Amino acid sequence: MTAKPHRRLILASQSPARLGLLRQAGLAPEVIVSGVDEDAVTAPTPAELALALAEAKASVVAAKPEVQGALVIGCDSVLELDGQALGKPADAEEATARWKAMRGRAGTLQTGHCIWDTAAKRYVSGTASTVVRFGEPSDQEIAAYVASGEPLYVAGAFTLDGRSAPFIEGIEGDHGNVIGISLPLVRRLLAELGVGITELWSPDR
Repeated sequence: MTAKPHRRLILASQSPARLGLLRQAGLAPEVIVSGVDEDAVTAPTPAELALALAEAKASVVAAKPEVQGALVIGCDSVLELDGQALGKPADAEEATARWKAMRGRAGTLQTGHCIWDTAAKRYVSGTASTVVRFGEPSDQEIAAYVASGEPLYVAGAFTLDGRSAPFIEGIEGDHGNVIGISLPLVRRLLAELGVGITELWSPDR
């Protein structure tokens, strides 16, 4: 029996955290950034916004001639707090206000996922949700964290795998989703496309 040819996998995201999680799972995606204007995308709810952004990013990359035949994964995350979608803070002042609003409370990290099969000319998508319970960092700790610059580059102004980890008391759901991509959801979406995730394992990983 002839083995299936190995499918190219493209990550339509510049997130090093997403790339790292996929590599840890035995995959070896190439990275092509979509360039989508995130501020131009709107939706009624945070979960729908995350999904719309993921679909937009995956669709833009999937349309490129050089990726035809490949599988393209697009993701986007927002933190839902008080019904509002919070992405990356615009500046240090916003990051500080965000943390003061989040401490001692819980929010829901919504990550939209979209996978295009450019060979079959179809895509599937879904959103993963994880509840995040924030601790109560002091004003001094918040100031130090914001000064590190890290919260300016991540949705919700925090991450589980960085300097803000001590300020997060716990989560309910998939931890990878909070970092940037839900591997169980990726597996289910690939299955909808007729692709087994083990078929994408890289022999070099």
